[in-house]
Amino acid sequence: MSRILAYTSPASGHLYPLVPGLLELQRRGHHVHVRTLSKALPSLAAVGLEASAVDPRILDVEVTDYRARSSKERLLSGLTDVMRRGALDGADLDDAIREFRPDALIVDANAYGALVHAEASRLPWALAMPSLLPLPEPGIPPYSLGLAPARSALGRVRDAALWPLVERAFGKAMLPGLNGLRRSAGLPEFASPLDQYTRPDLVLGLTGEPLEYPRRRLPSNVRLVGFQAWDPPAAAPDYLSEPGDPWILVTCSTDYQGDESLARVAVEALRDQPYRVLLTLADAFDGAALPSAGNVRAERFVPHAPVLERAAAVVTHSGMGIVGKATRAGVPVVAVPFGRDQPEIARRVVEAGTGVAVPAARLTVERLREAVADAVARSGRAREVAAELAAHDAPRAFADAVTGIVPQLQRS
Repeated sequence: MSRILAYTSPASGHLYPLVPGLLELQRRGHHVHVRTLSKALPSLAAVGLEASAVDPRILDVEVTDYRARSSKERLLSGLTDVMRRGALDGADLDDAIREFRPDALIVDANAYGALVHAEASRLPWALAMPSLLPLPEPGIPPYSLGLAPARSALGRVRDAALWPLVERAFGKAMLPGLNGLRRSAGLPEFASPLDQYTRPDLVLGLTGEPLEYPRRRLPSNVRLVGFQAWDPPAAAPDYLSEPGDPWILVTCSTDYQGDESLARVAVEALRDQPYRVLLTLADAFDGAALPSAGNVRAERFVPHAPVLERAAAVVTHSGMGIVGKATRAGVPVVAVPFGRDQPEIARRVVEAGTGVAVPAARLTVERLREAVADAVARSGRAREVAAELAAHDAPRAFADAVTGIVPQLQRS
């Protein structure tokens, strides 16, 4: 039996996509330990995963990109804050290694200090990417802009011109902090932000077609294993099964990003429509601040799986977690990206034909109402895609990839 340590940043959207694959590793006889946010420990224990909490000081470093007034400022502030967490999560990974004595590591892509210390540990290690790969390749539009794939010579010229600019912008935001972490760990500096994907023994891309573009030239250490849907064990609320109009699920980000406008506009847009609306606010704001509507129910959190079984559509901030779950469930999506990786995820929804996108800056009551109707009309395509995804065993692909990087894991 081999020992595998999985380390995540303190965000449920970076933990939950790992859980099915970690359970598969455990089913195969490996000893798995998860270092993650403290509030998730009971849920992991309920499914039989051993876990401990990350250093609570990591959460004291707030990610403040929601205060930014431009996309450039949002990129810089967000990465600066995450890098500030790096000094803490790197040391925390070292502590977890001493406590657990693993044979291999799986480290979340947003835990930059832990990634650096994983490399310095000389243990076999994997970088877990719970979203889209920001790797250039012919036919792949420049990352972060939400552009459609090039379909002409002019589009290919666009991509060739913009990819270096995007790489340079991320480098300016990321490299000062990241290289500081690397110097402190005795590692050579990076010249490009893309260098971080060359160092791990394995890059686990936790997505795949159609929410990832077709990839033909991936580096040998990169595996696209597919999206893994998981929610903490919980009973479905009784009100979901009450007779009435179909449900529309509206979700705000579980990792606060200032997306309150999505909740407000959704209430106004859907108040007189033939739907019941379940609005999950997470930490967006107190539901009492919402406008009132008789067909809208506001909750801080509800497990997504039972809602998706009954939903006609999902309106979301475009986080990979809910988009992936909705796609696996065959539910069409209205994607309203606010920042981070969300413009790219929204674009994948559009390209897959499983929903529509409304940029947050253009969000109005009328546009959202029309978008919901448009998305519901794509239900047939959403079900087709879900059927295709159901044929792929993502947890098995995840576990196969992880066991492939360590000789003793391959023999077990």
